Amino acid sequence: MTNETPSGTAREALDRIPAAERARTFQEPWEAQAFAITLALHQRGVFTWNEWATALGKEIKAAQARGDPDTGSTYYLHWLNAIERLVEHKGLTNAATLQRYREAWDRAADRTPHGDPIVLAPEDFAGGSTT
Repeated sequence: MTNETPSGTAREALDRIPAAERARTFQEPWEAQAFAITLALHQRGVFTWNEWATALGKEIKAAQARGDPDTGSTYYLHWLNAIERLVEHKGLTNAATLQRYREAWDRAADRTPHGDPIVLAPEDFAGGSTT
């Protein structure tokens, strides 16, 4: 398979689209990370693409039923919820562990200066180990 288009490479075709008219794929770095995690889990055989599509579809439908405006701004929140539910369903983690990491992340975010990368540290897991 080639990236050739009738008038050149796919990259050349993209370069012809004015920058102001190109949509950003990810609005925040965490969205790209969630996407990458999903790819890595699939590559490791944790789930099939059909399983993934079903999980994501369920998350989006549930969000819409709760009143999500479906403007696209919450898409990766649904994506992240789908990953969490799928890895829990597959037995890779459980709800308690996911909650522990959410709380640790919140503590790490609270102590991190704006603009700096958030790094989890053992003390962020109040009362528990990081494994």
